[in-house]
Amino acid sequence: MRTDTNTKVYEVSSHVDTYLVYELIDRATDSKVTISPERGGIVIGCRLHGEELLYLDRATYLDPSANIRGGIPILFPICGQLADGAYEWDGQTYRMRNHGVARTAAWEVVNAYADQGEAALTLALHSSSETLASYPFEFELHFTYRLKDGKLCIEQSYNNLSERDMPVQAGFHPYFALSDKKLHYTSDATKLLDYNDGEIKPFQGTVDLGDLVESVALLDPKTPEISFPSPAGRTVKLGYSDVFGVVVLWSVQGKPFVCVEPWTALNEALNRKEGLILVPPGDSLDADFTIAVEG
Repeated sequence: MRTDTNTKVYEVSSHVDTYLVYELIDRATDSKVTISPERGGIVIGCRLHGEELLYLDRATYLDPSANIRGGIPILFPICGQLADGAYEWDGQTYRMRNHGVARTAAWEVVNAYADQGEAALTLALHSSSETLASYPFEFELHFTYRLKDGKLCIEQSYNNLSERDMPVQAGFHPYFALSDKKLHYTSDATKLLDYNDGEIKPFQGTVDLGDLVESVALLDPKTPEISFPSPAGRTVKLGYSDVFGVVVLWSVQGKPFVCVEPWTALNEALNRKEGLILVPPGDSLDADFTIAVEG
């Protein structure tokens, strides 16, 4: 059998799907990651080893006024909600929408490339008058999406351009295309916070989200990874930097998705001033988040 030496294993392509989207392609593993910079720098598709992992409500993606339900939204500088949609910092009160300012902003494409080892796309988001009204800090975010050997790695850099410490609660909100809401999660966490009744309970591996309205949060994992069944019955493995000390699990009744969300702190962190990472002026918080399929 003749091998076509001109076929590229890795490639970056782009096309218009209402918005300009980029595709990272790994032909050797039948993997493809689709990213929409204009819609919050969001991943809207993630096929690894031939299996599409993500749920996407296309109506919310296509509507520029809607928060996208699906894909992998970026959470910054908060994850979750604020009490009454507001918080106080240095004696002033600010209002911010759920999950922060990054997921609704248009990101800039800084670099896109493919070589013999990977396909990658780097995006940047800069603070603006709009973000400063909700979050009074000058910042610059750099996210690099890397597809290599059938794995997606999201490298993050949260840069503080202000003259005072910048409080950060960062995270991701992946929507996995799972209809079964009762799943076993492989994690060394021992406790969870059930936001449905506010109680801390033992975590024994299996969580049934089917009848829950609110999320639950795994509180004390020592190892920064979690695994659970993929849509096709293989195993999804999430790995992340140690700064992501909380994993939130959430779903909606009647919708075929389960969200498994690494966060750096619990809900309302800016209100409680607990679990925040204070990035010094001129410094950055750097982190990684990896998604892989095994089996």
